[in-house]
Amino acid sequence: MVRPRRLRLLSLRTTFAVSFAAVTAAVTLLVGFLSYNAAARLVRVDQQSVFDEVVQDLRGTLEQQRMTPEDFSSSAPGHDLVRPARTDVQVLGPDGAVVDPGSPGLPVTGADRRIAARATAGALTEHADVDVGNDVYRIATVALGGGRGAVQVAQEFSDTEDLLRALQQRTLILMAAVVVGAGLFGWWLARRITRRLVLLTSAAEDVARTRRLGIQVPVTGYDEVGRLGRAFDRMLGRLAQSEEDQRRLVQDAGHELRTPLTSLRTNISLLRRIDELPAGARDELVADLGQEARELTDLVNELVDLAAGQSDTEPPQRVDLADIAEDVAGLARRRSGREIVVRASGDTSTDGRPGMLQRALSNLVENATKFDREKAAPIEIVVSGPALPGTIRVEVLDRGSGIADEDLMRIFDRFYRAADARSLPGSGLGLSIVREVALAHGGAPFAVRREGGGAVIGFTVGGGA
Repeated sequence: MVRPRRLRLLSLRTTFAVSFAAVTAAVTLLVGFLSYNAAARLVRVDQQSVFDEVVQDLRGTLEQQRMTPEDFSSSAPGHDLVRPARTDVQVLGPDGAVVDPGSPGLPVTGADRRIAARATAGALTEHADVDVGNDVYRIATVALGGGRGAVQVAQEFSDTEDLLRALQQRTLILMAAVVVGAGLFGWWLARRITRRLVLLTSAAEDVARTRRLGIQVPVTGYDEVGRLGRAFDRMLGRLAQSEEDQRRLVQDAGHELRTPLTSLRTNISLLRRIDELPAGARDELVADLGQEARELTDLVNELVDLAAGQSDTEPPQRVDLADIAEDVAGLARRRSGREIVVRASGDTSTDGRPGMLQRALSNLVENATKFDREKAAPIEIVVSGPALPGTIRVEVLDRGSGIADEDLMRIFDRFYRAADARSLPGSGLGLSIVREVALAHGGAPFAVRREGGGAVIGFTVGGGA
């Protein structure tokens, strides 16, 4: 029970959502912290500037004019000049006693009393963070001069701090809301993005569990996930086709192998009584065994060639089909003693696998020598340059018995043999290999009856493989 939960927590969707929320939280915290500090610094600097300006104006006035405590009485005209908004003023007498209390009353210290007795007008002492009731003030005491007293100017800072604390709380709440919203949005976005990946994963798990390659793969969109889905679908299609080809190959091969194996078993059973057979029968039995062994060997070799053609790992390279035709013709002349003519025209070079192409062309020539038993005319190999852009045509012409109409469409099927060819050696795989090679090189096989008798069998090769 623990393992699925752990996998669920470590899913791509969860990772994406958590990562999105974490990045958003980090950015939000950084921006919120910097914004709050900047705002708080600006507010505090502004308040300090206002207070300093009030104090400096008061000092300048006292240095220029001779004033008494009565001039700063709350009932004196013009007192609003030194009592701006959020500023409290309290007047001290020569002995430091309070003459005109502020609202609220401000504390008086020994330093304030000494300033009140100072002879120099504008002498100053300041007190920061002074508690007055439930509020915090900043107080500046300025001497009137001549020992006449002093004026105390105070500015409340606690309301500014209250404002900043409220701003801080609202910033934290907003940041928390942004983080939660980012997490929810990240989860929704991750769900939307990974939904198709989840479907692809389910499809892959179904294939692994059931081993069925023909399942429906969900393919939507044109982004990377859509491309992945289409590639996965094509891959399953190729694998399904390969599995089907393998199954048919095994079935067809098993069917074709039964006949020579049955004949071999029969002849081997006769070997136990070989002493009882006449000399002519013994020679015929040994010849049959040799012929059946050769046919069985040829069948196995062609099966191997067909399987190699389906999964050939030979790397493509630039080849000239005219040169390959010359090599195949030379080898066939030595084996069969037949006259073989090669004609080439146009550009016959292409990108391909030389081994596969040589195997296909060799099968065509061997097929021609087998069916052209009268040897009335030379076998021709014709290699033609691009009739269509990037296409090369290879054909082998003979003067054999030709091909019946009902056989033209089936001679490239595996193990198919026409009625007049069943008495001849062979397995019916040679032309099937030709078809596989042609398809692997972007072309197709073809077969037509030749005018004047015989057949034309060949294949085309595309511009690359």
